[in-house]
Amino acid sequence: MQTDNRFLDDLGKLATGAAGMAQSVREELETLMRQRLERAIADLDVVTRDEFEVVKAIAVAAQEENEALKARVEVLEDAAKG
Repeated sequence: MQTDNRFLDDLGKLATGAAGMAQSVREELETLMRQRLERAIADLDVVTRDEFEVVKAIAVAAQEENEALKARVEVLEDAAKG
């Protein structure tokens, strides 16, 4: 009976060790993939979300100013005609 317990104990230790090793391998792969992905994104020369939002706000402000100027030009043209 003693051998069965020792065998099961050894088997349990082996399984625990394998699970720990698998976890370590998974973490290492995740780290490597993250690094490669970050490097690939950096090489693509893409903008950050913050940069995009700033440029978007500038574009919206320019469009609003353009519409206001267009309305003023129309008023001035109507006044010049009449």
